[in-house]
Amino acid sequence: MALRRPLIGIPADRRMLGEQPFHVVGEKYIRAVIDAAGGLPLVIPALGDELAMDELLAQLDGLLLPGSRSNVEPRRYAGEPSDPGTEHDPARDATTLPLVPRAVEQGVPVLGICRGFQEMNVAFGGTLWQKVSEQPGFADHREDKSQPLEVQYGPAHEVELAEGGVLRALAGRDRLQVNSVHAQGVHTLAPGLAIEARAPDGLIEAFRVARAAHFALAVQWHPEWQVMGNAFSRALFAAFGAASAERAQLRQR
Repeated sequence: MALRRPLIGIPADRRMLGEQPFHVVGEKYIRAVIDAAGGLPLVIPALGDELAMDELLAQLDGLLLPGSRSNVEPRRYAGEPSDPGTEHDPARDATTLPLVPRAVEQGVPVLGICRGFQEMNVAFGGTLWQKVSEQPGFADHREDKSQPLEVQYGPAHEVELAEGGVLRALAGRDRLQVNSVHAQGVHTLAPGLAIEARAPDGLIEAFRVARAAHFALAVQWHPEWQVMGNAFSRALFAAFGAASAERAQLRQR
């Protein structure tokens, strides 16, 4: 029997396009699943409790939590109300926040990126800075939106990889250059999460779920951006894809 590609779910944003709601995922995440993880992408609609989550996870071999222009609602982590005009996506929150712990418990490999990184921290009981740039001692981690995308997503700063961590093993060195396209960040790290990387200002840039039996890791930067042109990004998605493929093979027997 030929081995099938792992089925990797990608939760969607719920956005109003015109007068109607749509469930959307950025193409760069879909392409990264296909090209770098070797998976078959499946867009998961942001339907919250209407999804039969356990039934869904039983069909998935991996879960990729993508970035988004929206922020996790602060009520989800007992934070202060957001500034007027802050974009939120309560439908996505209602989908991903209960989905992530279930996925880890059921052995589904998970990779979180940017908003997905923040979602994972909140899902396990952590909190967020809503504006990292306004916190004493922290740098401004936002992109310059007046610049072309290639500049916005270009290398912005180093991260130091934790000794003995998954990312250091993948990189084969203790530091990486990464992009920086975010305003929010981890304030309090959730119990059970282990730091994988920090920015020069001390901000947590990556973590893993320490108790997870399989791959369960998140990064604050955007490795999906031009993934095939970055050796470490390819390695990260390949490791996620390999864990997903292992689950697919076990379920195929």
